[in-house]
Amino acid sequence: MSAVSLSDLVLRYGGNLPRYTSYPTAASFTDAVGPTQAEQWLRALPADAPVSLYFHVPFCDELCRFCGCNTSVMRHEDGRSAYGDLLREELRRVVALVGPQRSVRHLQFGGGTPSTLPAAALRQVMRSVRKFFRIEADAELAMELDPRHVPEGYPALLGELGFTRISLGVQDLEEKVQEACGRHQSFAQTEACINAVRAAGVSGVNVDLIYGLPYQTEESVAATAGKIASLRPSRLAVFGYAHVPWKQKRQRLIPEESLPQPVERLRQRARIEEVLCAEGYLPIGLDHYALPDDTLVRAMQAGTLRRNFQGYTTDSSTVLLGMGASAISMLPGGYTQNITAVAPYARALADAPCLPVARGVARTAEDTLRGRLIEELMCTMQVDLQAGAAAEHDFAAEYAALQPFVEDGFVLLDGSRIRVMEAGRPFLRNVAAVFDTHRQALSSTTPDATPQPRFATAL
Repeated sequence: MSAVSLSDLVLRYGGNLPRYTSYPTAASFTDAVGPTQAEQWLRALPADAPVSLYFHVPFCDELCRFCGCNTSVMRHEDGRSAYGDLLREELRRVVALVGPQRSVRHLQFGGGTPSTLPAAALRQVMRSVRKFFRIEADAELAMELDPRHVPEGYPALLGELGFTRISLGVQDLEEKVQEACGRHQSFAQTEACINAVRAAGVSGVNVDLIYGLPYQTEESVAATAGKIASLRPSRLAVFGYAHVPWKQKRQRLIPEESLPQPVERLRQRARIEEVLCAEGYLPIGLDHYALPDDTLVRAMQAGTLRRNFQGYTTDSSTVLLGMGASAISMLPGGYTQNITAVAPYARALADAPCLPVARGVARTAEDTLRGRLIEELMCTMQVDLQAGAAAEHDFAAEYAALQPFVEDGFVLLDGSRIRVMEAGRPFLRNVAAVFDTHRQALSSTTPDATPQPRFATAL
């Protein structure tokens, strides 16, 4: 592909797009949905519906300049322990609404850096989880770790508590890039962390890489990908950095002239994929890669791969219960999000017996249908507009909107079937966006209405 054609692609497909980890996306959340609506949706859950659990810990030991997550530095261990108490209190309130002993096959701690929770606090949270829920024998219990700040004894604690997977941020190993990002992390630190958790019996290892960071080149991202692949993590996620200094003040410390241009970003993404595939990893959806024997690959091959707020997953539950500041819950009736900042979140739990929900969105039957189509595209790169409930809808406008993708060789249309070609994988979100009526409505009224997702832009 020539430089000119790459430039054309950037003009045609660049811009801000959601990662489509939900539909409607967070851009549609409003305060029209609050604690009362959330409680009604929770009470309405079928008694036998399994659930997944997510705990958000919004603390880090130090802040990275590129990060777009809801996090801050909490130095005092008492404050971190108190936050663990808040998680357990919110969990108790949720269980009072949904009933105890529901089945759980997926549980995740995200952040921030969840290992900032003191060991005693994590033990207490997990004790509450096992008291209120029935953790299946083959459940996946996952936690994000920062290899630079792993508390002594924490890997062994994770093994003891039954965790099966850890996710590490690496982003880039080049010293100049790390200096610009304010994140100094050696290959040795990363290797030591992976070895420690594996020795503790935590076999699943995920690694995040980012392209589009300051001073990155095709050669540097390829070198990082190769070194990390040598550690044989079971999965990797490769995100495009989203530079939004007007929303994330810490990003103002990154000199804009150091950022790769969109054409270079496309090349960096392609180079990382080339290296990972040469190392035996298989591409999954938009931005994930996994070893052939990983459960994510098996789910992709079986057609059971799913996508939610944790990205690509084997989790088949339609209910995700989120605890913690800014945590999002996925329910049959819609999505809810907790109060974002820790202090107001804590006050809400202290001042009233309700849930600390700040906003959300209800899902209509149309949303559910379009959400299924978008998720199927994101997971399988194909969809049939005559299958199931989709057959009763008229998608003529969407079908016509796909013609430019066909002309560029990214999409194949075969009757009612839409298939994204391998060349179109980097533009998978652009194809999905064709079916996003909420985004189209927002764009028509507010050009910059869609918030930037974590680490990702369209290209």
